Amino acid sequence: MTIRKAVIPAAGLGTRFLPATKSTPKEMLPIVDKPAIQYVVEEAARAGLADVLMITGRSKRSLDDHFDAVPELESILEAKGDEYRLAQVRRSTELANVHFVRQGQPKGLGHAVLCARHHVGDEPFAVLLGDDLIDERDPLLTEMIELQERVGGSVVALLEVEPEQVGAYGCAEIAPLAGDVEDHVRVTGLVEKPDPARAPSNLAVIGRYVLHPAVFDILETTEPGRAGEIQLTDALATLAGLPAEQGGGVHGVIFRGRRYDTGDRLDYLKAVVQIACERPDLGPDLRDWLVEYVDSWQ
Repeated sequence: MTIRKAVIPAAGLGTRFLPATKSTPKEMLPIVDKPAIQYVVEEAARAGLADVLMITGRSKRSLDDHFDAVPELESILEAKGDEYRLAQVRRSTELANVHFVRQGQPKGLGHAVLCARHHVGDEPFAVLLGDDLIDERDPLLTEMIELQERVGGSVVALLEVEPEQVGAYGCAEIAPLAGDVEDHVRVTGLVEKPDPARAPSNLAVIGRYVLHPAVFDILETTEPGRAGEIQLTDALATLAGLPAEQGGGVHGVIFRGRRYDTGDRLDYLKAVVQIACERPDLGPDLRDWLVEYVDSWQ
């Protein structure tokens, strides 16, 4: 089946960014001049997913507002002849058909995905986490969708990390995928945040998934795992052991492109600097200034 829908979990409290996130959702923190969540929706749209469901929670109304039209602001910009900013304001509204549903209680990523069941129905779908921003020059999600449509089951994005860092991620055990490219693999097992000494590999699961709808039945019966939450990794580990006719099988795409981590304060600052340096309107001056600034600390 052609994949049409994307699910973006956005119900987290953003406690690592307090007090900024006391009244502002973490997803609305700006990366240069766009909120982080818009980069994620843009990625889904580039991959052809025009139906986007956000899983939100309390105090997340500004997400809904951002993807809605603002006639008053648009009229003011139009009257001023500010075509550039008018286009930027309208872009977030025109990206996709964005829907919202509340998670209710923070029971983990697996539970957030389960909240999408009614909207998704019985078809494969993508899940994009907002902490991982993928550079628009690297069509990771498109590659994952193409792999899923070809081999079925579910597909996860994998990233090689330093062995001592693997305990911060879900970790994959893999085998070659016969007759395919080297960076496409079969996932034979998954462990959530393993002890690095016992991890099956240094391949971490990052925040892009293309899931078979069979995951919903698995999540319904998945017991809370680490931190007392329903872990998507645990459900995927179960799917990896099921036959294809039951929606089983998990494959991976090893990602070697550009990724910006916004998961904590330092990584967020690095992401802002990296993305700004890549922009033609800001990059040249910012890079020159950074060189001077760093030299001043020598």
